Amino acid sequence: MRIRKRSVALGIFDGVHLGHRAVMKMTENSGIPAVFTFNNTSLPTKQGRMIEYIYTDAQKETLIRSLRIREIFSENFFDIRNMSGSEFAENIIVRKLGAASVACGRDFRFGRDASCGINELSALGRRYGFEVMVAEDVLCGGEPVSSGRIRSLLRQGDVTTAAELLDRSYMISGRIVHGRQIGRTLDFPTINQLFAEGQLIPRCGVYASETVIGRYNYDSVTNIGVKPTVGGENKPLAETHIIGFNGDLYGRDINVELRRFLRPEVKFNSLEELREQISKDVSNSVLSNK
Repeated sequence: MRIRKRSVALGIFDGVHLGHRAVMKMTENSGIPAVFTFNNTSLPTKQGRMIEYIYTDAQKETLIRSLRIREIFSENFFDIRNMSGSEFAENIIVRKLGAASVACGRDFRFGRDASCGINELSALGRRYGFEVMVAEDVLCGGEPVSSGRIRSLLRQGDVTTAAELLDRSYMISGRIVHGRQIGRTLDFPTINQLFAEGQLIPRCGVYASETVIGRYNYDSVTNIGVKPTVGGENKPLAETHIIGFNGDLYGRDINVELRRFLRPEVKFNSLEELREQISKDVSNSVLSNK
C-alpha cells in the first residue's frame, strides 16, 4: 500500500496562537496538511515546571481543524519521550506520518531529554529524505508570540492583549453544569462551566464576554472565581450571565469568549449588594462590547 505523503506541523500547539498558525500555514502547499502534537494531559512538566495548558485537547483540535488542517495526530508524550532524535525521525516522521516535509518553530525540541533542535532535525531530514521548514518568530508588540507569554497575560487578566496573540478572543468551552442557582434569585440567571484538570485558570474576577449559542452571539458578563459572597466553591469556575437569553442550556457545550477584564472578584456584605454590582457589571459589559 502506497504511503500518503503529508506535510506535517510539529509542536504542542496548546494555544493555537499566531506563532503556531505560522507553522501550520507552511504545510499548505507541500502535501496533505497535518499536525503532530501531544495530548495536553500527558505533559506534566516542562523544564521542571508543571504545565498549565491554555486550551483543552478538544478546544485545540477544533481550532486546528479550522485552519484547513486535514489530519491531526495527537500522541501520549510518555510513549515517545525516550526515543532518540534519530528514532523519532525514523519511527514517527517517516513511518507513522509518512511525511514528505515537516514544519516547526525555531525553538522546536525533540528526542530524549529534548536534546535535539532544528539543526539536528535538518540533518535527519537529509538522512531520511524529508524537507524541513522552519517558521520565523512572529512578533507582537516587539516581542515573540509564545504560549508562555499568553499564559502570563491570562494570569494578569489581560485578555485583550492575549486576544492579539491568539488571533481571537480567549474562550472558555465546555458543558454547562448545574450550580446552586443563586443567580436566579438575584434576577441574573447564570450558566456554570468548569475548567479541566491542569488547565490554566485566568485571573479571578469579572469579565465582559460574548457567548455563542448556535448561530447567535450574545453580550454576557462572566465571573471567574469561587463566588466568595455565597461560598460553597473550592475551585474556581466560570459563571456567565447571558444578557437577553432565557433558554435552558444544561448539558450543552457552549463557547464563552472573554473580551475585557472589568474588576477583581469581591466578597460583598449581602446578596443585595451583590445584585447591585452585577447590574453595574452587565451595563459595563454591554458598553465594552460595543
